Amino acid sequence: MAANKAANEKGKRDKVVLAYSGGLDTSVDIHWLQENYDVDVVAISVDVGQPETDGEEIVARAYRNGAIRADFFDVRKEFVEEYVWPLVKANGMYQDVYPLSTAIARPLMAKTLVKIAHEEGAKYIAHGCTGKGNDQVRFDAGIKAQDPNLEIIAPQREWIASRDDEIDYAAEHGIEIKAKKNSPYSRDENLWGASCECGALENAWDEPPEGVWIHTVAPEKAPNTPTYVEIGFEKGIPVSLDGKEMDGVELIDRLNKIAGENGVGRIDHVEDRLVGIKSRETYECPAAVVIIAAHKAIESMTLQREVLDFKKTLEQKFTRMVYDGQWFGGLREPINAFIDKTQEFVTGTVRVKLFKGSVTIVGRKSPVSLYDTGLATYSKDTVDTFDHKAAMGFIYVWGLPDQTAARAHTPEKKQ
Repeated sequence: MAANKAANEKGKRDKVVLAYSGGLDTSVDIHWLQENYDVDVVAISVDVGQPETDGEEIVARAYRNGAIRADFFDVRKEFVEEYVWPLVKANGMYQDVYPLSTAIARPLMAKTLVKIAHEEGAKYIAHGCTGKGNDQVRFDAGIKAQDPNLEIIAPQREWIASRDDEIDYAAEHGIEIKAKKNSPYSRDENLWGASCECGALENAWDEPPEGVWIHTVAPEKAPNTPTYVEIGFEKGIPVSLDGKEMDGVELIDRLNKIAGENGVGRIDHVEDRLVGIKSRETYECPAAVVIIAAHKAIESMTLQREVLDFKKTLEQKFTRMVYDGQWFGGLREPINAFIDKTQEFVTGTVRVKLFKGSVTIVGRKSPVSLYDTGLATYSKDTVDTFDHKAAMGFIYVWGLPDQTAARAHTPEKKQ
């Protein structure tokens, strides 16, 4: 600390902006960066809805561990409105399973780090990602896409150390940490969901131990009666829960609790990482799973079939771009513009049944619904507005190419 202060007074050291979570990796990274790169560390924490986050304590710990500046930015509102809601509009599910809870937070974090680096005149940005993970790609690519002149340092790629090694390093250098040895899992959490890996999860045959799950009730222990929720949408964006309008942060937070109490949102997935590794991960995304299911339901009522079919192609591309760290590339905004246009009439309310881990759509309504009871009805009590006689002519024209081919290709015709 004394040597660090003397160097600051001389003003000769370069600065590095560190993505600082306050956890083990980034806490030891402050000292490691000073020791190995002779830099002053600016520790930046970005709040995207991590549970039980004490910003003041995180900042204070960063200062105590040697940072020359430490800041905590609450960006939850921006996270939901500018990142999560576009993901919902695109029904973002990587490999049709994972709601991209970790991936969608990274571009906002990268944006914040670059902003602070410019303010500080920093030469470097550092993060605590490992060489096996996807996040290193998301941070590196996202930072370089905004400013190619910034250099990136990833201590965990250079110093391949176990969790216990890092704890020993912290003890040796007087670094304040909360971590303890033999911690079984590696976690990442935000408002949109939580991920968990390592430890017992590395055996893909074994059922995840109950200790993996910390935000959801075991489905078999969930209430014996279902819970119903109603989600209101305006232009593809959730705006109300059970008839009460609320902002996105509050809506997601409340739905996380409601769905989690019903055992909803547990995901056990062997996914294909961008770096070429298949990794067994578990996720807890109660609100995400419910909202995306409800969004698909209101789209099915308000969008034409051709729009739905074509949109799925761009949904997959958008989802891959988020997962692969290409948020700041040239394709995302044009795709978002198309998707936004499709959402112009995606307005209405969806009723969802939550029961022992299941999510079932049980009702939907919209002021711009394409579902016409008069056209769809088979009931004698409802006026049938469908022209039944027109069906014969339609079928004739629709099937005519196949009829023509059948006649041309029959053996009798060839003889």
